[in-house]
Amino acid sequence: MKHTALYSLLLAALAGGSAQALTVDPAVQTLAPTTVYGASHAEPAPNGPVNLDATDSTGSRLGLTLRETPASVTVISREQIDARGSLTTQDIARGIPGVDNASPPGNAGAVSYRGFSGGQVSQLFNGISVQYDAIAGRPVDSWIYDRVEAIGGPATFLFGAGAVGGAINYVTKLPQRDTFYEGQFRLGSFNSQQYSVGLNQQLTGDAGGQGQYLRIDANTGSSHGWVDGNHSRATQVAASLLSDLGSDVTQTFAFEFQREQVDRPYWGTPLMTNAAGVVQGEGHIMDGTRFKNYNVNDGLYQQSVLWARSLTQWRPSASTSFQNTLYYYHAERDFRNLESYRFNAGNSLVLRSGALLQRHEQSLIGNRVEGLVRSTLAGLPSDWSFGADVSVNRVTRYPTSLPGQVDAVDPYDFSAGDFYDIPGMTRGHKADRDNRIRTVALTMENRTEVLPGVAIVSALRKDFIDVDLTNRRAVTAAAPASASRSYSPLTGRLGVNWQLSPEASLYAQYATAADPPSGLLATASFADVLNNDKLTTGTQAEMGGKFDFWEGRGSATVAVYEIKRKHISTTDPNNPGVSVPVGAQSARGVELAGGLQLTPKLSLQGNVAFVDPRYDDFSQSVGGVTVSRNGNVPTNTPRRLANVWVDYAFVPDWNASVAARYVGRAYADAANTVWAPSYTVFDAALSHRVNANLNVTARVRNLTDKVYAANASPTMFYLGAPRSFELTLQARF
Repeated sequence: MKHTALYSLLLAALAGGSAQALTVDPAVQTLAPTTVYGASHAEPAPNGPVNLDATDSTGSRLGLTLRETPASVTVISREQIDARGSLTTQDIARGIPGVDNASPPGNAGAVSYRGFSGGQVSQLFNGISVQYDAIAGRPVDSWIYDRVEAIGGPATFLFGAGAVGGAINYVTKLPQRDTFYEGQFRLGSFNSQQYSVGLNQQLTGDAGGQGQYLRIDANTGSSHGWVDGNHSRATQVAASLLSDLGSDVTQTFAFEFQREQVDRPYWGTPLMTNAAGVVQGEGHIMDGTRFKNYNVNDGLYQQSVLWARSLTQWRPSASTSFQNTLYYYHAERDFRNLESYRFNAGNSLVLRSGALLQRHEQSLIGNRVEGLVRSTLAGLPSDWSFGADVSVNRVTRYPTSLPGQVDAVDPYDFSAGDFYDIPGMTRGHKADRDNRIRTVALTMENRTEVLPGVAIVSALRKDFIDVDLTNRRAVTAAAPASASRSYSPLTGRLGVNWQLSPEASLYAQYATAADPPSGLLATASFADVLNNDKLTTGTQAEMGGKFDFWEGRGSATVAVYEIKRKHISTTDPNNPGVSVPVGAQSARGVELAGGLQLTPKLSLQGNVAFVDPRYDDFSQSVGGVTVSRNGNVPTNTPRRLANVWVDYAFVPDWNASVAARYVGRAYADAANTVWAPSYTVFDAALSHRVNANLNVTARVRNLTDKVYAANASPTMFYLGAPRSFELTLQARF
C-alpha cells in the first residue's frame, strides 16, 4: 500500500493516545440513543412517531435532544434504515425533510437542501468534513452506519466553512456494551448481491460492564447495473475497539476501509432536441434509449478510502467531560470516461464528447479537542461546550481532458469504442496543482435556562483558513507558480427554545454561515484564489415547533425559514470573462414532519418541504455577453419534496409496508430553459419474522417503473433506476 510511512506514523500516534486527552459527551459518540417505554406503552414502530427525546450530535455539541435544540434537526436511526430498506447513505438521507440527492459519476455526492446545493451543503463523516463533499459524499453501502443526522440551514458555526443549506452527518457503528452477531444476505434484480456480517464482542470485564469491546462490520456487494455494460463491486470494513481505562476514561480506536470499482459508469441519457438542435422546455428522452450506455467500453470509476480515528473520552466528574479526536483520511479516485452526450438537430445521432482521464489524491489529518461543562450562571442552569480543531487537507488532481466532440453514433446500434483509441488521448497521469487547506478553529456553545422551560442557546466559531495552491504544470500569467489566500470568518447562532409543556416546544433562531464563493476550497482554481478575497456570508432566520400528542402516539415538527447568501461569484458586467464575488441568492421555505401510531398494528411517518429558492443577483457570460439570471431557480433544486412510509403488521410476525416519494420540477440550467418534470416513485415490501433471530423481506422498488430524472444537465438526464426486486435475509444472535 502506498504512503506506508505516513500510515505508520499515524498508527503510532493513535497508539499513543493517552488518558490525558480531552473530549465531549461520550454518549453522542459511542451509543445510539435508547428510549425506555413503560408497561402501558408499546415500543413505537420505526416509521411511527418521531422520537423527539433522541439525542442529536449534529445540531449541537451540548448533548441536546431534538426537542431541546432550537433548529430543525433529524435523526434517522438504524431501525429506520432497516425498516425502509435503505441500501446506501444517499437512500438514508432522502428521508430528511427537504433533501434531494443523486450520484452522477462526476458529482456523485450531489445533494440539495433548503434551496442550496454543492459545497453549500456539508456532508460529514462522524462529524468531520473532508471539504470535498460533492465527490467524497458519493453513496456508500448503509451496512456500516449506525444512523444519519442532519440540521437544516447554516451550520458553519459547528463544522466550518460551508453548510449554508444544511449539514448531513453519516455516523458509523461503534462498539456497544453487549455481545451479538448479525448478518445479511441480499439478492436482487440486475444480478445484484450483497453479503454483510457484523460482530460486537466483549473481550474483557464483567458482562455489559467496564472492559474492552470489539466491533467489526463488513460487507461486499456487486451488481451488473441496469444500463448496458455497467458492472460495479464494492467492499467496506469498519472495525473499532473500545477500552475502559479506569472508571472515567474511555479510549476508542476506529478504522474504516472502502473500496469501489464501477466498470463503464453510466453518465446520463441524452435529451431530444428541437429543429434547431437545442434542448428547450421539459426534457424528454427518446424511446428505446433508457437502458443505453454511451460511455466507452473501458470506462472506469474506482476509489479507495481509509479512515482512522482515535477518540479519547475523559469524565472527571458528573458535570464535566472532555474528548480528543485524532483523525486521518486518505482517498484515491480514478476516472476514465467519455462523459457528455447530446442529440444532433434531427435526433438521429448521439454526439459524444468530454473525454476525461482524472485522478484525485486527497489526505486530511487533524485533531479536535472538545469539552462540556454543566454548571450555573448567576444561579441559572447553564451548559458550556468549547473546543479547538486543527487540520491540514491536501488535494492533488491529475486531469487530462479532450472537451471537444469525439464522434457521432447511432442511438441504438453503435460501437462504444475504447478510451485510449480516442484521437489525442494519451496514457499516464500528470499532476495539475496541489490545493492545501490549513484550518485552525475555535468553538464555543452555551445553553442557559433563563426562565423555567425557556432556554437561550448560543454558539460562536472563529476559523483561520489558509489556502495554498502550487502549480504542477507550466507557469503562465493565469496560472502562476503558486498562490495563497487567508480567510478568517466568524459565524454563530442565537436561539431561544420555549418548552410550553412536556409535550410541546417552540423555538426561534438566527444563524450565520460562510462558504467559498465559487465552490470548494479543495478544488479552488488560481482565478478563485487570486480574485476572491472573502468567503460568502449566509444568514438564516427560522421559527418552528415540536410536539407530541395523542398520548404519545403522534408527533409533529414544523419549521419556517429564510436564508440569504451574499458575495457569491457572478460575472462582472463590465468584463464578462471575469467573475467577481458580489452575487446573491436566497431561499424561503416551510418543512413539516411527523408520525402516527394509528393502531397497535398500523403506523405512518412522513414529511413535506416547500422551498422558494432564487438567484437575487447573479449573471452568466453567454457568448461573451453578460446575461442576468435574477429571479431564476438554481439548478437541480426542486421546490417541492415529500416522503411517506406506511407499515402494517397485519398478522403476528408479518409486516407489509408502502413508501412514496415525490420530487418537484428541477431546472437543468441557471437560465431555467430546460427542466426535469416532477415525479413520484413507490416502493413496497413484505417482511416475515421467522423466529427471534431470523427475518426475511421481499421488496419492490419503483413499483410503477417510473422513468424519471434523478439529476439534470442541459443536454442529459441522469435517470433513476427502473423497477427492481430483491429478497433479503437478516439474522441476529
